[in-house]
Amino acid sequence: MSDWITGMDLSTLQAVEKNGGTFYDRSSDGENALRCAAAGDAMEILQRYGMNLVRLRLWNDPFDAEGNSYGAGGGDIETTLALAKRAKNLGIGWLLDFHYSDFWADPGKQRVPKAWRGMNAGELTQAIYDFTMQVLKRCREEDILPQIVAVGNELSNGLLWPLGQLTKETPAPSLPVEMSPCSDSADTEDAPDAAPDQAYRNVASFVNAGIRAVRDFENRINAAQKIHSMLHLDNGGNNQLYRTWFDRYFANGGEDFEYIGLSYYPFWHGSLDMLRDNMNDIALRYGKKLVVAEVSMGFTMEDYAAYEKLEPQERKGMATKPKIVAAVPYPMTPQGQADFMRDVIQVIRQVPNGLGKGFIYWEPAWLPVPNVGWANAASCEYIQEPGPYGNEWANQALFDYDGNTLPALEVIREYAQMR
Repeated sequence: MSDWITGMDLSTLQAVEKNGGTFYDRSSDGENALRCAAAGDAMEILQRYGMNLVRLRLWNDPFDAEGNSYGAGGGDIETTLALAKRAKNLGIGWLLDFHYSDFWADPGKQRVPKAWRGMNAGELTQAIYDFTMQVLKRCREEDILPQIVAVGNELSNGLLWPLGQLTKETPAPSLPVEMSPCSDSADTEDAPDAAPDQAYRNVASFVNAGIRAVRDFENRINAAQKIHSMLHLDNGGNNQLYRTWFDRYFANGGEDFEYIGLSYYPFWHGSLDMLRDNMNDIALRYGKKLVVAEVSMGFTMEDYAAYEKLEPQERKGMATKPKIVAAVPYPMTPQGQADFMRDVIQVIRQVPNGLGKGFIYWEPAWLPVPNVGWANAASCEYIQEPGPYGNEWANQALFDYDGNTLPALEVIREYAQMR
């Protein structure tokens, strides 16, 4: 695996393609390229811009009793492995992102999978170990072992609620309209300090089970390829969160691991200076490799309703609502997106001791095609929310609404080529 990670989360790609999404590489050939370029494979295009790692999320059982998918790209084992195979065939590595949930897991919600409901903490610990081991065995059968395994997703407020919940109280079922239901929407600033010691012990036990499964799997197969473990929190500008979480994780017997993943969205997670200060501090405090495991920035505030083909009441609309965008010091334009990515990458590259190891852009290919929203009728029934559905992220992709590459990719390639 390359020492510098230029990663992309492409979890919705297969669904986007099936619903009509096409991709074009404008490269540096100007307007003629835009008119003449043939549609290409999104993975191949992104690889030309330096992508060397694909991040793919995995949900335990993202289907209702009738077998209907919960949508949002699928997130099931078959979809995940199909995308991983495509990446491997291109010589691209991949990160397996366990959510340990049947649908979105983030600081605002960490639902226990349907099959694990009613289990106590010890039983959940064993369930995590068994599920992690089962998935890795399947990966081996398909000859697509991941390079990195993320044990849980955005664990700032814990996982497998309520036994692994680090928040003061369970959030309301519906999230504020300004916040994305598929990402880090909870306020994590003070939450960890409020959690009882037992919750931290449970979180450490749950996470340890995933890490131990990865290690035991490696030992059983005598793997030549190392599988690295990552622990991932949101709110990358919040140093108090990271110090508190990891200090208490280790104090409660947390197993060692290789990577700390951070989410950083400039409209939710503070300034770049805050991200820099946090990364520099935790690099020295914990000595782990650091990856900004989720990052994105808008290239426009122009609506994409015509592309989604949904009625107004069916659309969630973009996550970057005007009132939160107003505080971001970059315009939501193609050039603003490119400038933001340049500055983020520079922050990562300047982390002490060379511990800033790269980034993963979140859903750069989530075009606003019909039928590929953050949820659907089956998943909304499961999470007991009324909707609406729709795509909240299309204005933050690295392709415009018609699938053409954006200037930020040139910046990404420039830094990917540096050594």
